[in-house]
Amino acid sequence: MGMVRKKVSILPPEKMHMACYPMKKEKIHMEYPLTATSKAIIWGAISTPSGLENWFADKVKADEKVYCFTWGKTEHRDAEIVNYRAYSFIRFHWVDDDPKTYFEIKMCYNELTGDYSLEIIDFALPEEADDQRELWNSQVETLRRTCGM
Repeated sequence: MGMVRKKVSILPPEKMHMACYPMKKEKIHMEYPLTATSKAIIWGAISTPSGLENWFADKVKADEKVYCFTWGKTEHRDAEIVNYRAYSFIRFHWVDDDPKTYFEIKMCYNELTGDYSLEIIDFALPEEADDQRELWNSQVETLRRTCGM
């Protein structure tokens, strides 16, 4: 019996992510007004494991720059902090996701009105963008309810 040879193409390292993440995610941006007047309270809610447990995930563990988020008993994902500025924003990257994506939670202060708002940047497949926005709407509503914002 003769051998059948298959032509195998190997992607260069800089294009390997394209094989793992063939569909391009789109950036989505949301903004939510808050009633909180303390930047320390807002920053704690969006950047610390205990603060994130109040609204974002059921359980959050941090190990240096990697946060492990858990929902329910079985669902969990790890995210690395890729950038932050204290009392301004925190940007995470899901370690199992496209390397060009992230989610960012940013607190903004309007000096004219004295009000804070929360800006969220995330990425989703085009057909999942509406669901992703609804998920953020629900999570921020939980933040407002549990933290009095």
